[in-house]
Amino acid sequence: MDYGMIGKIEKAKRYAQEPDRFHFDQFAMTFRGDNNNHQVKFDQGHWQCDCEFFHLRGVCCHTMALERILDKMLPVASAV
Repeated sequence: MDYGMIGKIEKAKRYAQEPDRFHFDQFAMTFRGDNNNHQVKFDQGHWQCDCEFFHLRGVCCHTMALERILDKMLPVASAV
């Protein structure tokens, strides 16, 4: 491995320890729940989930779990 790559790996490790450097604007994913898979989307600070609870309440365990995981990488208004 060359020294250039070693430097990039070290920089990536440092970046990974500073989650406030990252900011998600949008993403879509499949969340594997206990009973079913769910399609979850985040777009410009707004969540969507295809589960029934989200449709009733506008929040669900799937979106709340992602808010906890992504913490500082989400806009402040969306964080738990």
